[in-house]
Amino acid sequence: MSADPAEPVYRNPVLDADWSDPDVIRVGDDFYLTASSFGRVPGLPLLHSRDLVNWTLVGHALQRLEPESEFAAPRHDCGVWAPSLRHHDGRFWIFWGDPDRGVFQVNAPEIRGPWTRPHLVKAGKGLIDPCPLWDDETGEAYLVHAWAKSRSGVKNRLTGHRMHPHGTELLDEGKVIVDGDRIPGWFTLEGPKLYRHDGWFWIFAPAGGVETGWQGAFRSRAFFGPYEEKVVLEQKDTDVNGPHQGGWVRTPSGEDWFLHFQQRGAYGRVVHLQPMRWGGGGGGWPVIGDDGAPVAEHRRPDLPPQPPAAPATDDDFPGGRPGRQWQWTANPRDGWATHHSADGLRLTCVRTPDAHDLRALPNVLTQRLPGTPCTVEVDLRLDDGEPGARAGLAVLGDAYSWIGLQRGPDGTVRLVHRFAETVADQERDAAPPRPAPGGRARLRVDIDAGARCRFSYDTGDTGDTANTADTGDGAGQGGFRPSGQVFAATPWRWVGALLGLVALAPTGQGHAGTATFTQFRIRIQEKRADR
Repeated sequence: MSADPAEPVYRNPVLDADWSDPDVIRVGDDFYLTASSFGRVPGLPLLHSRDLVNWTLVGHALQRLEPESEFAAPRHDCGVWAPSLRHHDGRFWIFWGDPDRGVFQVNAPEIRGPWTRPHLVKAGKGLIDPCPLWDDETGEAYLVHAWAKSRSGVKNRLTGHRMHPHGTELLDEGKVIVDGDRIPGWFTLEGPKLYRHDGWFWIFAPAGGVETGWQGAFRSRAFFGPYEEKVVLEQKDTDVNGPHQGGWVRTPSGEDWFLHFQQRGAYGRVVHLQPMRWGGGGGGWPVIGDDGAPVAEHRRPDLPPQPPAAPATDDDFPGGRPGRQWQWTANPRDGWATHHSADGLRLTCVRTPDAHDLRALPNVLTQRLPGTPCTVEVDLRLDDGEPGARAGLAVLGDAYSWIGLQRGPDGTVRLVHRFAETVADQERDAAPPRPAPGGRARLRVDIDAGARCRFSYDTGDTGDTANTADTGDGAGQGGFRPSGQVFAATPWRWVGALLGLVALAPTGQGHAGTATFTQFRIRIQEKRADR
């Protein structure tokens, strides 16, 4: 939700959707942020702000995941984990860990690119959350990373390396510089961000787990240690669970700020902005939030006022092209979306043996679920196609539900609504199929607090008066009609629930037809979700 610059305070979260594991830098008067994108494509989102409160999505640094063959199908909890964004020697740099392959980096002369292809800096299993540092005082370069136990059998420690100044390779085998097992009460130490400040090497690193963790700070006079530690942000008596894992940034006037995430179930990891200062308690440590507790609202940063802004959600799909907010669930293939001269997203009904389970499909076009109660709507037309061709609007996670249109064996199109539980390997009907004259419908999902989703539809058919709920918004003569039971959205393992547009068909021969989506809209409700 964008913030009104006329108000003297801002309210958290400043990014109320799943911008997981954020990192932030300042270059001149501009602030830039990136976040984890896991197995979605394009990856490595790039956000821009001038006031640290209002953010817009300006592009992605990673157009395809490599190797191509490994990401031809969805791998929702793999791919890009916890990137670090830096600016050095006139270039933007992003380092990230692929838990199955190692540490990668890309770089570019401008934030909008062109970005290089991924370069493997260090190969290995379980190498995650890397962060580089170019030390301007000595000319040396370093890199620190964490470990994923699921791949390496190791966790709760940070490993440091000397790095070639070109950022292309590491110059040693690495040394454990912080061992969380040796710190009483610390576990799941990860997500390090490396800085130089006031003659110290600083590592900002979270611990304690995604939902209940805290933010730690470590400092040493020498990169390889020894380091001393301090908890600098934790939940305390607030309702912000697990406030941790993010980045420190300083404004041109010298103010310090810290951006971090909060895990909110189906909404994913939303981003909070905390005030920060140095020197609390006489020890020179960072003090974040309200004496180490996250703030719900605070005086705005001392920066020029900016117009309200937020990452785009609505889309008319001009020329058949989806906006920057959309990501595929795997590397896209030619022919999934057709470019044309008018508005509207024209998706091919891709034939697949997985037509019974949207979670297995690479050709689902997704965007983040807003963290605030909202109404999602889109117009759908199922064009001429084969029996079994279908398309619709989905709320996608470990469990999912979707509503849309399907062509029957007799050529008629019906409104269908289906869902799959987390443990189910195929979907089933959430409501009886209904006629859809002309093969058209406007689809709606009302998402309330707790990510509770209520599906409805408008086919413009006045003949079916059952469960009619005319909204008076002019959406067809029949008005919107509710469909099925309330569905509680669920996250993936590391990813919040997603909104999705999909077109598919069962296996067979030949072209199965197309579906056209128009006027995708998200209307945010005034009442905010439970926090």
